[in-house]
Amino acid sequence: MATLSPAVSDQRPRPGMAKPPIAALVLCLLGHLALVAFLLAWWREETAAPFAYRLLLGLAVAVGGIGVGGIARHLARHQLDPVRAFVPALLTLLFGLLALEAVLRAYAVPPGLWPTPSAVFARLWTARRVLLADAWQTFVLEAVVGFGIGVGWALPTALLVARCPFLQRGFMPYAAAFASIPIPAMAPVAVHMFGLGWPSKAAVVAVTVYFPVVVNSVRGLLEVDRNLLDLMRSYAADERTTFWRVRIPNALPFLFTALKLGTALAMIGAIVGEFFGATGQGLGFRIQIEAGRFGFDMVWAAILVASLLGIAWFGLIAGLERRFTGWHVSLRE
Repeated sequence: MATLSPAVSDQRPRPGMAKPPIAALVLCLLGHLALVAFLLAWWREETAAPFAYRLLLGLAVAVGGIGVGGIARHLARHQLDPVRAFVPALLTLLFGLLALEAVLRAYAVPPGLWPTPSAVFARLWTARRVLLADAWQTFVLEAVVGFGIGVGWALPTALLVARCPFLQRGFMPYAAAFASIPIPAMAPVAVHMFGLGWPSKAAVVAVTVYFPVVVNSVRGLLEVDRNLLDLMRSYAADERTTFWRVRIPNALPFLFTALKLGTALAMIGAIVGEFFGATGQGLGFRIQIEAGRFGFDMVWAAILVASLLGIAWFGLIAGLERRFTGWHVSLRE
């Protein structure tokens, strides 16, 4: 029997082999140090830096970018644990923030046009109480409540449609059409119907989430491998047993795909809904008001809060997906 030679077996990726090349580490370190040195030298200046400084800054950005890219490219070739696999993303974020801060200060970009990252983080801290109240309004009362209502209506509808051929032909074409309705078109209607409070935005979120969940769930319940259905018939399984043992597990990947999409749609629907009317709170309201005042440090702080909440929510749904559909081929290692 032929066996793998040691040379071939040693080529398999292992965590211990993921040591970045010295050249990439040196370039990455030089780029970061050069950016930090420029920021320390130009932190209190309000005028644009001389041409020579800007030229050196561009060189530092290029050198650091090449170094970060080299590290990321090397680590991508190896199997890593989740902590070390996050190193390229963390380096990219740190380098990007430093480079953006340095470039904005070097060219003296007005804060009313584009605030520096340090100004955004400072505003995030000083306005933390206001932003937390806005996040509660937008995320909890509008996005999460509307998401729950939409999913709570969508799942029974999908089960009913999957069991009724008439609804599959009479309801599903309209469900697919309504799933493409733009959110800004529904928001002013909901605000006029339900008022300026959070229920109007929750209604927008519920309608926005409802149709994608219905369409994907019905698709998962119906698009089942015929071999599995034939196997269940050979076991003399009735329709109810087949439905719960085959159709429901088959629909779970489709459902979680719709739920992950729904988290983004819920945040978008809640924030856009606040553009058309609010009671004085909410991340969307804060973004609109502060943008009109050219307070873009507050605008970006509110965007950062909304983004972090959306990412955490998406991660929660993805974690539940791995928990309940780990058997699916898309999640196998």
